[in-house]
Amino acid sequence: MTDLGTRTEPALRRAAPALLGYAAVRALGLITLALWSAARDKSAYTLLTARWDALWYTRVAELGYGYEVRLPNGDVHSNLAFFPLLPWLERLLSVVTPLSYADAGFVVSLLASLFAAWGVFAVTEHVYGRRAGVCAVLLWAVLPVGIVQSMAYSESLFTALAAWSLYALLTGRWLTAGLLASLAGLTRPVGLAVVAAVWAAGIAAFLRDRRDRAASGSERVAPAGATTAAQAAGMALAPLGAAAYVLWVGHRTGGGPLGYLDVQAGWRNGFDGGYAFARFVGDKFASFPSALAGVGLIVGVGLVVWLYVTCVRQGQPLPLLVYAGVVTALALCASSYFGSKPRLLMPAFPLLLPLALALARARTRRSAGIVAVIATASALYGAFWLNGSGPP
Repeated sequence: MTDLGTRTEPALRRAAPALLGYAAVRALGLITLALWSAARDKSAYTLLTARWDALWYTRVAELGYGYEVRLPNGDVHSNLAFFPLLPWLERLLSVVTPLSYADAGFVVSLLASLFAAWGVFAVTEHVYGRRAGVCAVLLWAVLPVGIVQSMAYSESLFTALAAWSLYALLTGRWLTAGLLASLAGLTRPVGLAVVAAVWAAGIAAFLRDRRDRAASGSERVAPAGATTAAQAAGMALAPLGAAAYVLWVGHRTGGGPLGYLDVQAGWRNGFDGGYAFARFVGDKFASFPSALAGVGLIVGVGLVVWLYVTCVRQGQPLPLLVYAGVVTALALCASSYFGSKPRLLMPAFPLLLPLALALARARTRRSAGIVAVIATASALYGAFWLNGSGPP
């Protein structure tokens, strides 16, 4: 997946400070959650493994697909909305170990979060250097909704696959990039973002090769036949995972190629260009107390847009820009539950790279102080959040 085949020890040694820092932040979040939950007579472990989407994933792992809930308003919540890779891994782990499906989901997420952090480091180190890589991982760890990285959800698994696919693209490993993109497409609907990154990189490489050949006046600048074949194979592999699941759902439901959209519609999920979200924000200004929340939402969206524009201005590689752009667009322009949007944005880690660069340029003591303060705030918010509305 990276230098994992030939340079595993050096790669892991380079990433060690980032991974240790990440583990410390996540441990702080889990300890804070345990203490907060105990004070409220709740089980922190249940909050992490047996509520909201975690229940749907474990139900798929245990019973397979076909379960649905019909609500009084006519909506149908079907477990076909949940992509299969996480429940497959839960089932596999529960078969080979004494773990329950919920336990297996927790273990998978913990391991995947470490590989995700390593992937974020690898990508950022490749583009901006080791110090920025460490800062990027720490910033990803201290996101306000960072506690989700430790839940039996699919965000950590998806981010790990996406980050390593992007790293493979940046280092010219086309087949690896395509395979990981395909697996990401079996994890979450937003796997489309990884596919888009692979295709954008492949098309850009093809056009660059043609331009170089034209400029040299030769049909062959360099022996690139094998590279071209690898690019084509990677691009062909990338969409297979998502396409296979979506087509299978369409066949199972009788809805044809677009049957999965009908399943999502039962959850009131769809893509409306941000209209529903804009109405949700606008409704906040109907009264004074909620108007403050509306202002906060506008500031938050503005910050996300500003970060993306900064990524473009700083010349991030095309795969990172395409990936982050698609993840952001799908998160902000979907008509899904609005409280989930911060969680849906979490895999868009390239948005953090401008902040990581700024943090890397500061003195170590100052950077450490900033991260410590934000980590504490994130841990407190995560504990409060999970003991309240949570991340459905």
